[in-house]
Amino acid sequence: MRVPTDTIAAPMFPAALKWLNVASLRMDQQHGRPVLLEFFDFCRPASLRTLPYLQAWHERYAEAGLRVISVHAPGFAPARDEQALAEAVQRLGIEHPVLLDTDLVLWKIYENQGWPARYLFDPELRLFEVHFGEGAYHETETAIQELLGIAAEPVALVHPEDDPEARIVVPTPDQEGPYSGPYEAGAVWAVLEGRGTIAVNGVERPVDFTGAHLLVEHARHEAAVLELEVGDGVTCHAVCFTPGLAA
Repeated sequence: MRVPTDTIAAPMFPAALKWLNVASLRMDQQHGRPVLLEFFDFCRPASLRTLPYLQAWHERYAEAGLRVISVHAPGFAPARDEQALAEAVQRLGIEHPVLLDTDLVLWKIYENQGWPARYLFDPELRLFEVHFGEGAYHETETAIQELLGIAAEPVALVHPEDDPEARIVVPTPDQEGPYSGPYEAGAVWAVLEGRGTIAVNGVERPVDFTGAHLLVEHARHEAAVLELEVGDGVTCHAVCFTPGLAA
């Protein structure tokens, strides 16, 4: 969403916060370049679904001046583990700077409401465009190109349901802890911590990292039943459902 005013200044980064992939950054030192900042949580499926776009924009536009920053603001308990975050950043191939907002200090300064949430600031570090949740990827990339003075085809859409013309269905709400039972969704995820195994609809699977694990993926929105068994050494903090295309 394009911001109707150019008077909202980018908040400064609290000096005490830690960084990954870079020694440290100061927002005032980014003056003269657009800055794209997104709040994310590596344990949240929606954050993982938007991540490929952040990575593609960093790869495409960093040399032209764009600064991409992911602010990790944990919403699930295991996401507060900074070692697990560092491992996730490496596993997911995140190369742009990551700010660790473990105690939600910057989150509160922004008065942010959820994950993911992205804020695009112009070279004067004034808010230019904002979007909450998934979607609007071409809209954001068009705004980036406008600020950089670039015209190019946008990054290809990663998921069919990312198309702004797609008809999608609201999925079953996320369920706390391990969940077995009926659901409606395009995909099912579990937020898992530890090492061991789980069984999904009778099929055993290894768990070798803390984070969001894709359990079931449908071609479209479907009604189905999940049977989830969690083995020793593994904790399931939540089962999450993501949207699918309408039938």
